[in-house]
Amino acid sequence: MFSDNKKPRAMSEIGGQPNRIEKNTKIKGDIISEADFRIDGKLDGNVKTSGKVVIGKDGYIHGKVECVNADIEGSFNGELQVSDLLSLKNTAVIEGTVIVSKLSVEPGATFNASCSMKGKGGLSNSPAPSASSASARSGGSAGSGSQGVKPAVGSPSSTGERAKAS
Repeated sequence: MFSDNKKPRAMSEIGGQPNRIEKNTKIKGDIISEADFRIDGKLDGNVKTSGKVVIGKDGYIHGKVECVNADIEGSFNGELQVSDLLSLKNTAVIEGTVIVSKLSVEPGATFNASCSMKGKGGLSNSPAPSASSASARSGGSAGSGSQGVKPAVGSPSSTGERAKAS
């Protein structure tokens, strides 16, 4: 009757248990993992995983993150590449560069980043949208004050021309 409790259970995540960096822990360096990763402490470095990255409310990452999905409640500064869904909670503070397929932004989140959105087939040939147009498509709001931004008269956007990348 109780012998089933001693059998090892199959792990549902790829690579086993999710990894954690707990609150009051500071790590400097790069992390490569196939399992999900949760950061509640501070990380100064890069994270690359084929799973999900969660930055808890007290968590902070300064560096580059490459993952499939990400949920952010804490702070991030650097380059963020999410191949599927990036979900920013109302306490999130994002600065840097973001490349994402799908973006969800809760009201109250601070999103001070240049954002490129790609479709399922990879990066599109059209110019990258600004952070305000990216958040408008997701139904969220950018807390960086980018709402209602209109191009200046005579700018390439207002005349229908493409802006040149510098």
